[in-house]
Amino acid sequence: MPSFDIVCEANFVEIKNAIDNASKEINTRFDFKGTSAAVELKEKEKEIIVFGDAAFQLDQVEDVLRNKLTKRNVDIRFLDKGDMQKIGGDKVKVHIKVKNGIESEQAKKITKLLKESKLKVQAAIQGDAIRVTGAKRDDLQSAMALIRADVKDVPVSFDNFRD
Repeated sequence: MPSFDIVCEANFVEIKNAIDNASKEINTRFDFKGTSAAVELKEKEKEIIVFGDAAFQLDQVEDVLRNKLTKRNVDIRFLDKGDMQKIGGDKVKVHIKVKNGIESEQAKKITKLLKESKLKVQAAIQGDAIRVTGAKRDDLQSAMALIRADVKDVPVSFDNFRD
């Protein structure tokens, strides 16, 4: 029986490369000379930490990071920005979580969308992914098109297509 998986996984190699490129640009830019502007990646926690002297500079560093991620074809919707925290003096930082996996609420919305579409497919939540099975390949492709059109807030991709 044909099936595929709906997943939400960021490419961490590309994220690491984008952060390295952003760090190089931050170190060479004139307006960041002598400041605490920096970008750091914690791979175990899947988290990016952005440092700056003030909120305005923090926004500029985040903009550099977003541009580098976009050039590396990493979807910005993977990033979940936290609140700004003061470190000491005027220095501030922001923790940005990298989403990995579909949250349970979003997974329920996607399965409900597939059930209401009257397509002849079944969706089952399996951890942080959704397995969609159907009798015909055309039904699965229609389900993919429906998900691409209706699910805009989560960067989903389709893996493990079996015929």
